[in-house]
Formats: sequence, structure tokens, C-alpha cells
Amino acid sequence: MDSFDGWRRRLADGMERRGDWPARAPWVREAVGAVPRDRFVPERVWSWDGYAYVPVDRAVDPERWAAEVYGDPDAAVVTQVTDGLPSSSLSCEAVVVDMLDSLQLEPGHQALELGTGTGRNAALLAWRAGGGRVTSVEVDGELAERARGRLRGVDVRVEVADGRELAPVAVPYDRVIATFAVDEVPWSWVAATRPGGRIVTPWGRLGHVALDVADDGRSAKGWMQGLAQFMPARGSGRARVSYQQVRAAAGEAVGAVRPAGRRLEPLRDDIHLRFALRVALPDVQITTAEDDDGLNAWLHDGSSWAALSTVVHQGGPRRLADELDRAWERWLGDGSPSLYDYGMTVEPHRQYVWCRRPGSGAGW
Repeated sequence: MDSFDGWRRRLADGMERRGDWPARAPWVREAVGAVPRDRFVPERVWSWDGYAYVPVDRAVDPERWAAEVYGDPDAAVVTQVTDGLPSSSLSCEAVVVDMLDSLQLEPGHQALELGTGTGRNAALLAWRAGGGRVTSVEVDGELAERARGRLRGVDVRVEVADGRELAPVAVPYDRVIATFAVDEVPWSWVAATRPGGRIVTPWGRLGHVALDVADDGRSAKGWMQGLAQFMPARGSGRARVSYQQVRAAAGEAVGAVRPAGRRLEPLRDDIHLRFALRVALPDVQITTAEDDDGLNAWLHDGSSWAALSTVVHQGGPRRLADELDRAWERWLGDGSPSLYDYGMTVEPHRQYVWCRRPGSGAGW
């Protein structure tokens, strides 16, 4: 028993109470127990204090460090900060487990991981697939080198490359899993997966999807599996601008102020609504927060903005609050489908999200 045994046990028990351990894949819990998080976390991690990311050093405050690593099944551990923003993390345990369950990995499978990060997920894959069966790709050379050190004794190949576009492979993989979010699944991922193989990836920084490659290798499709809030691929071009910056650039409200017309709590609390809005308004970022005046919501797409409380203000080329209302109403009219009712189809030159029936073309 070591100093982190109690922390590990508390996290595992908490996940047990919540029903997070997958019944159809008991190997996942065994692997998590054999590959503890703390062995793949650097001595310094980063914690949000309400204003900025501040360092938490294991040598200075070991209990706080352990709390960052093991305290919450739904909290990622920020392991790298670049220009004040997280650039690498150890994913939250609940999502790691959920995605491994979705991958349907079997012993002997050849597996490709995109986004090595700390190396911990690659070690979990190797525990299941076996030695020499896992290749992991990391765009950041320093992170890759550190991961190799943590993976010493684990037979995993770590390569430095941009995982967004894979080079052609001689022998396709049985399983491909990404640890960063993409808005579009690169076709090279499908081409690198054998017919009948499976790809699991976060999509749009909100849901994660499991795609099965067709027998003819000419498409991949599958269902959304759950929430997975991951950082986007580096260099993906996703704007890192804030609502305040957009509002300042776009100028003040255009048109009359109007009543909000509906309660805002679902925008904060209903993951199924939030996912439907992600499909309908893929370029709109929605943030909610509560203050003395109640719940507020802020929307922006990089050039237009909207502020919702009891009234609506909006500015810029688009009327984002009006678009939000229409998309919300469509979702209600469709019977409020859950995120698990949605799926995705990927083809060489197009991809789309559908609802309830493959090929129905729900949006995006």
C-alpha cells in the first residue's frame, strides 16, 4: 500500500456508487487499478482559482496535488498550460472509462491512439491489447518524450506526428481512439482502420462517438456514446476568443431589446439540449453563469454575440439569440431527443450527424 492507495480507493468507490464501471467490459476496472493515475501525472499540475491557472506542486502540497489527481471522477487534471490556457491534460476518469468501454478493445487487437499526452491512456490500451500492439501519436515532442519515460517497461510505441492527418499504413488498425476533440473526423482515420474496425473520438468538444468502419471500407458510422469535453487538436484553427472580445469588436446591440421568452436553466443543466444545439449551431459557443440577477447566458460565434437574462441583447452580423430560439423549438418539436439518439456518418468527402435513424440528416 502506498500513499495514494486511499485516494485511488475513494475514486473507484465513488465511480461504483454512480454506476460508472462498465458491466460489459469488466477489464476496464482491472486496467484502471493496475495503471494508477498518479504514476502518469507530472510533479506540477495546474488548478483554476477563478481567475487563472495556478501551479500545484506535489513536493509543496502533496494532499492538494492528490486531490487534483483523484478528487473528482468528472474533473480532468491540467498538466500543461500555454499562454495562460490548458494545452494538455489527463482526462477525467469517468470519460476515460466510458471511451474505453465504447472502443470494444480485445486482446491481440492492433490499436492506434491519437494524442499521447501523459501516456496513461496508452498504458491502459496496452494492458488490454498486449505488448507491442499499441502505437500512440503525439504532436508535442516534449510531451512525447516525457510519456516515453513514464511508459518505460510498457511495450508501447510513441511517435511524434500530427494525429489529425495520418500517413497511409501498410497494415490497418483494429481500433483507433483519439484523446482530442475534432469538428470533422479526418478520412485518414477511417482509411487507417480495417473494415469492421472501430474509431472512438470526442466530437465538437461535447460528445464522443463510436464509428464502425463499413465492410467495404468506404464509410464509417455509429452512435454518440456520451459526454466528452476534450481540448481541440492543436492548430485546429478554433478561435480562442472570449465573449467580451467579440462583443467589443462587434459593437453594441442591434435591434430592440426583447424578453427572453423562456427559462435559461436547461441551457446550463440539460446535456441533451446542449448537444442538440451543438449540432444545429456548430460554430456558436454558449456559456452560462449565475449572479445576483439570476442565471445568464452568453453566445458568440467569433463575430456576433448575444446576452440572455430576463431580456435579450444581441449584436453583430447574425442574430444568435433568434437562431438559438429556433433550434431549441425544433428540438422540442422533435420530442426532445437525447444525445444518445444522435449518430454520425463519415464518408470520403462529407460527414453529417443524424437523429434516431442513420442517414436522416439531422444537421451539422
